[in-house]
Amino acid sequence: MEDVNSSVWKIHDDSFRQIIGVNPSLELLLSVEAYPFAHEAGVFLPSTKELFITSNQFIGHDGKKKVQISKVSLGDENATPMREEVDCIDIQMGNGAVNDQDSILFCAQGSMTAPSGLFRMSSLPPYKTEAVLTSFYGRPFNSVNDIVISKDGCIWFTDPIYGFEQGYRPPPSLPNQVYRYDPKTSSVRAVADNFGRPNGLCFSPDEAILYVTDTDQVHGDGSINPSRCSTIYAFDVIYRNDQPFLSNRRLFAFADVGIPDGIKCDMDGNVYSGCGDGVNVWSPGGVLLGRILVDGGVANFCFGQSGELFILNEFRLWKAQLNSSVRGALLKI
Repeated sequence: MEDVNSSVWKIHDDSFRQIIGVNPSLELLLSVEAYPFAHEAGVFLPSTKELFITSNQFIGHDGKKKVQISKVSLGDENATPMREEVDCIDIQMGNGAVNDQDSILFCAQGSMTAPSGLFRMSSLPPYKTEAVLTSFYGRPFNSVNDIVISKDGCIWFTDPIYGFEQGYRPPPSLPNQVYRYDPKTSSVRAVADNFGRPNGLCFSPDEAILYVTDTDQVHGDGSINPSRCSTIYAFDVIYRNDQPFLSNRRLFAFADVGIPDGIKCDMDGNVYSGCGDGVNVWSPGGVLLGRILVDGGVANFCFGQSGELFILNEFRLWKAQLNSSVRGALLKI
């Protein structure tokens, strides 16, 4: 097999070559210098070839911190992507998001006056929005960060205290935890604790394992301490009395550059995470297989179709083309 560009594709294990294929590519799709438009979420809609993303925080025209939701229309292979800013006042400081049938389920980190929680937004104008969950039995969430929906329709999400540390949320009223919400019964449970800053989460393809990133190395006040967690944990999903529990917590991987933020699996169970040097990929056994190197690092990303990977790099949106046989576990396309 021909050598690939080592400045983009860092191979640690030969099996990474099967993932990236014989002719991988990294293409810049969009660049916006006004603000860091490509930070989190990353929700691909295959029916319309659209991508919904959230920006990093920036100062708006009113002098206050804000996060901007964008819709990127990708079009056909040779089309120029078009970006539209989506105004949705109900989703304050949006962050992670996930496909929810024909809609999108967003994490709203909230503000001093607006709640943090889960909000469903239509993917079509005028982008009608409804609140799904905004408290833990009346106790306000801290700043809900990332989200995934299991095959039974239940919603799993993380809730670190970043909003308070960054000055736009009240003092925490809950620990740094992972939660599960069942829309059918309106039951919400704390399912994992003892994190520094729980962040990204995803299931293995068979949903037998839940992966959770702990980004405690970087606190919301900007302090960085290399002795704190920059870690992906794995949990077994077991059932007791017909309810799922997380057990057998174990350190799955430690990110050596920056923090492991957003996280996804492919259908072979390989684990991808946005890190300080790009997208890192581990085998299901926790072996670092390789990296897609992106200057400035990656907070989040999502799979498209047939080996596409849309990479959010703050002021830039990239598309990596992996082996066309690669499928993301979320959409399985």
